[in-house]
Amino acid sequence: MTDLGLTHIALPVTDLDRSIDFYAVYAGMEVVHRRAGSQGEVAWISDRTRPFVVVLIERASVDAPLLAPGHLGVALSSRAEVDLRCDIAREEGVLVKEPEQAGPPVGYRAVLRDPDGHTVELTYGQQVGLTVAGEEEA
Repeated sequence: MTDLGLTHIALPVTDLDRSIDFYAVYAGMEVVHRRAGSQGEVAWISDRTRPFVVVLIERASVDAPLLAPGHLGVALSSRAEVDLRCDIAREEGVLVKEPEQAGPPVGYRAVLRDPDGHTVELTYGQQVGLTVAGEEEA
């Protein structure tokens, strides 16, 4: 099978294992591929809901993190799940924006920073799937 369409986003990270742990906790992602790269280790992580991965590329430094308004969006199964992960993020000092109801099509959302400063948005009720299917609510 040959891949078609958007398959991945690649992010530089300074500590591969620390980043893998972050995305496991906050995005439910796991390593689906790992290898030594020419300049450091590389891991592909996925939530296994679609053929899409975040490629984490280990580097000595991250000079240009993905900053707001740019971000990775992670849809969760409930508001309670967003709140639970925000509780953990608050304790770990990575919660940037408290959860809020932003209305359609955005839904309930909060913003975190990963260990290298990349911005991650946690959401519930975001209407990406409905919009792509042409069924967006007014």
